[in-house]
Amino acid sequence: MEDDLKKYVPPDLQLSGLQIWIHHRQFPNAQDYWDGNWINVTVCCEAEGSSVQVSGNIIHLPEIEKLMTDAEQMYRKLGGKAELRCMEPELSFSLEAKDHGHIEMTVNITPDNLTQYHKFFFDIDQSFLPKLITDCKAVLEKYHIKGSQ
Repeated sequence: MEDDLKKYVPPDLQLSGLQIWIHHRQFPNAQDYWDGNWINVTVCCEAEGSSVQVSGNIIHLPEIEKLMTDAEQMYRKLGGKAELRCMEPELSFSLEAKDHGHIEMTVNITPDNLTQYHKFFFDIDQSFLPKLITDCKAVLEKYHIKGSQ
């Protein structure tokens, strides 16, 4: 199933070697901020010689909103940092602006945070940010944030 996903369904969010597919809300009928905004995802991070995949209800929609807002600011200023800081330990990634439009991307991903730790580094540039911002907006349009904090 997971291989079919990669072959036939484009990821909802993609940035360099990181791909995120969003399947559904964990609690689709919940209307409150905490329960209503968890999404079930499959995440794959790949680099030469390595691939790590994790699935589950590990992203809270406001985390994507914060990533989008930070990425927009980073793109406007051509500086700063943007992060997907998940409450759950399976996934996080950061983008940090460097000189001349370069961005250092760091991905932390693990299917089992008690026995494994995987860290990937990617060098990208600011031209990757508009697609990330557009992808985040599309996710938030499809899965609007419910309730308020």
